[in-house]
Amino acid sequence: MKVLLLSAGYGKRLRPLTNDIPKPLLTINGKPLLEIWIEMLLKFNFGPLFINYHYLPERFKSFFNNTVYKEKINLLYENELLGTAGTLINNINTFIEDDDEDILMLHSDNYCTIDFDLFHKAHKERPKKCLLTMLVFRTNNPETCGVVKVDKDKVVYDFYEKKNNPPSNLANAAIYILSKEFLRILKNDFHNVSDFSNDVIPNFMDRIYTYEISSKVIDIGTIENYNLANNMQKI
Repeated sequence: MKVLLLSAGYGKRLRPLTNDIPKPLLTINGKPLLEIWIEMLLKFNFGPLFINYHYLPERFKSFFNNTVYKEKINLLYENELLGTAGTLINNINTFIEDDDEDILMLHSDNYCTIDFDLFHKAHKERPKKCLLTMLVFRTNNPETCGVVKVDKDKVVYDFYEKKNNPPSNLANAAIYILSKEFLRILKNDFHNVSDFSNDVIPNFMDRIYTYEISSKVIDIGTIENYNLANNMQKI
């Protein structure tokens, strides 16, 4: 299964750590976060991997040229940031062509452990009306996340993106398996959107299945969370 690892942000809240290194290349327990993702995905036989980049491009090129996984990676340079939905849509033909296989999309600045086999199994067993599967987890800080409300069949019927006092603590981990049907809808009907959470997800209520994990998910977006990830046990 093809994978899109969204990796092009500036990491402004992590400065000065990100003054001279992109956020996905910061190390967790001595290993670049992006490399942790690559190893985990390949362990579960996902690939090829597509990684977009923009900020400090030479650092990404250096990482790419020196990784042992080079043959499994396709770099997608963005002269201007396209956004989480814009990147997907800009490369949509790459993910639709060749076969009828669904794709995995994730934000590579998150840190967590996942059994991708179980996630993929849940996606294949999703209700027929659902076009994508969202990985979710319970959070103690729901106001900092996108949170969902789900029905008895684990289908999303309401979504709140970083709202004060949200009515749920079931958070979006920003890791999705997207069906080919979903990708075709994006290609035909969502030409000019940029943000996946704000511009796409709200249009698919009652068509998003969820798979909940118990392991901790950390958004490496602040110094506090970065330190928290480094204090966790190695993946």
